[in-house]
Amino acid sequence: MIHKDLASFADKKFGQNFLKNGTYIRKIIQSMPNDDLNIAEIGPGLGDLTKELVKAKNVTAFEVDKRLCEHLKNDFEVPMHEGRFKLECGDVLERWESGSLLNEPYHLIANLPYYIATNIILKALKDTNCRSILVMVQKEVADKFAAKAKQKAFSALSVLASSAGKAKVCFEVEPGAFIPPPKVTSAVLLIEKEQTIDDSMFEMFLKIAFGQPRKKLIRNLMAAFSKEIVEQTFNKLGLDSNLRPHEAETSIYHHLYNELKDYLDEQSKQRKHQQQRKPAAKTTAQ
Repeated sequence: MIHKDLASFADKKFGQNFLKNGTYIRKIIQSMPNDDLNIAEIGPGLGDLTKELVKAKNVTAFEVDKRLCEHLKNDFEVPMHEGRFKLECGDVLERWESGSLLNEPYHLIANLPYYIATNIILKALKDTNCRSILVMVQKEVADKFAAKAKQKAFSALSVLASSAGKAKVCFEVEPGAFIPPPKVTSAVLLIEKEQTIDDSMFEMFLKIAFGQPRKKLIRNLMAAFSKEIVEQTFNKLGLDSNLRPHEAETSIYHHLYNELKDYLDEQSKQRKHQQQRKPAAKTTAQ
């Protein structure tokens, strides 16, 4: 049975903040894609949002907290019996290791713990069966995924999201809508995927490009590539050498990557080769 004092019941280990405001729950439902695809819900918590989701679609929920799993099994006994609700108890990241979260096209909806939100969104962007991502996250994180070029929040996350589809912040949610209230403002982020982006080398390239956001993009790239190669690439693409990382459009990053990825791949191979040549640590005979 769930403790009446929800603030004390919430487990800090799992970053739990229960959304209890009906107005925002309805706004999330209204923001969902209008089709017949199933829903994957991560962290259903007490099931307040889940109750509305199962009215509209079939839902598979992933919950890591064993206490909440028992609560959900009891609370959703009827929709489980009717086949409208499935519950997976355990770490959702482990489920993703075997491939897609669901074995069919789906929409992801979640009130995500702040500490794991970015990782979850990146996993969903790479999941070929995931068609859209509608998640409650820290406002700062939502802004980074949804930002456009030349906006202050534009980052590597913005490039990844816009490469996969269209991202926008649907609305903000004040701390008082949760029990216990978080210390920051939240926001609901929607990413409507048009394609799947799963290229670890492109992500590595973006980390280099945005390594020091306030520096010029060309300087950041010179930290990993020779000055000659970077200058030749900028000249070839007709790019301004004064361009800052947040000022370049997503398409520019793809053009730069296509020009530089062979060098990046060669560097990666060299690092692996050097690691393989390192002598094994000596052990003392017993």
